[in-house]
Amino acid sequence: MKIKKGLLAACLTMMLQVNAAAVNAECGVVDLTCPDLVDAHPPTVKDMLTWDQHDRVIGFRNDYRSYTGDVFKARADAQPLPKALKRLADTAYVFNDHSYTLSDYLVRNNVTGLLVIKDGKIAYEYYGQGNNNTTLWTSRSVGKSVVSTLVGIALKEGKIASLDDLVVKYNPDVKGTVWENVTIRQLLQHTSGVEWTENYTDPTSDFAQLTQCEAGGHAYACVNRLIKSKNRKADAKPGEVWLYSSGGAWLLGDTLEKATGVSIATYLQEKIWQPAGMNRDGVWHSYQKGQHDVGAHGFNATLEDWGKFGLFIANNGVLPDGRSVLPDNWVKQARTWNQAKNSVSAKHPEGIYGYEWWNNSVPANYSGQYTNKLTSHDTLWALGIFGQMIVVNQPEHLVIVQWSTWPEAEPPFDAQPLEAALMFNAIADKLYHQ
Repeated sequence: MKIKKGLLAACLTMMLQVNAAAVNAECGVVDLTCPDLVDAHPPTVKDMLTWDQHDRVIGFRNDYRSYTGDVFKARADAQPLPKALKRLADTAYVFNDHSYTLSDYLVRNNVTGLLVIKDGKIAYEYYGQGNNNTTLWTSRSVGKSVVSTLVGIALKEGKIASLDDLVVKYNPDVKGTVWENVTIRQLLQHTSGVEWTENYTDPTSDFAQLTQCEAGGHAYACVNRLIKSKNRKADAKPGEVWLYSSGGAWLLGDTLEKATGVSIATYLQEKIWQPAGMNRDGVWHSYQKGQHDVGAHGFNATLEDWGKFGLFIANNGVLPDGRSVLPDNWVKQARTWNQAKNSVSAKHPEGIYGYEWWNNSVPANYSGQYTNKLTSHDTLWALGIFGQMIVVNQPEHLVIVQWSTWPEAEPPFDAQPLEAALMFNAIADKLYHQ
């Protein structure tokens, strides 16, 4: 009988291994617990900036398998967030003199996932376009805010001695380039002064060239040449002018990896993903598997795990076991908006950019109707093109996550970005009064 039981156990183990292999084969990512839905024919990634709405949905939820990726594993004993669901569908806001509800907002803004976490509990959860709680959605530039946070951890650990250290101290490859006199802090704040065209509609822009590098072979070498080219010039002195730059963000990730000695995915897994108890495995877009992941974007995870990352920020980097892995006041510093030229405007006189987090608050000169619960000095916005968001407000104990497929990569602020700010303020206000 003991032998039979042993044989039975061995057979069951083999069956589980075979089934796991079959699932992995289905999504094509080794060591990943695959999502429930794996689309058969993802669109061609080299055309990402010109995908139609259908392709954008399929492409964004299959990004994790459309490129080479590094898996960051969840703990086996991870627990989902508790739920305390609220009636939010009829939450109303006014935009362009018209009144809308959250239900309207989801349709108007092509939302494919929305999560509201209040006091550490899920208050609202929505999935659209076939997504579910196992979908791994791509972050686009929301990943910059994750990388920024990992830089904070490296600073706490002493792997980066100071944010005012020159990049060249950790990344000798920039010696002799325009990046040589730029600091870590200036990369975080996008005030390097180095020229870069972040244009999502111009096929000749630096960002479009980066996208083409990613779609081809030898991605690391291609992007490395593009960004660290000896021909790249400076438009301003470091620290004086704000210019949003995925090139600078890529260099920040490259520098972080050289400072820590591990890939972004490995550092994320070891310092946040497992200690903070994220639910499921994620994938980070990799240029060199196990060695180099993309500092500018490429984070793929579930909606709830995006939310758990937001909670990690809301809790100032304090883990469930009580350990603090971020420097004191890091989150406050991350939302201290820089005062460089182009960061300050009449709409946002306090500035619009911190340590790779945005100030997407309702403008100071806005005359429309709204309740200002998500004030600029208390709210961080991680933003990615086509409407990806993580919003963190510590006083309200509130985290909001959005997945979207906006028709434009970067619409004017007074379009979808403003509508999101008005909607999320209305949610914060309704929860405050419940």
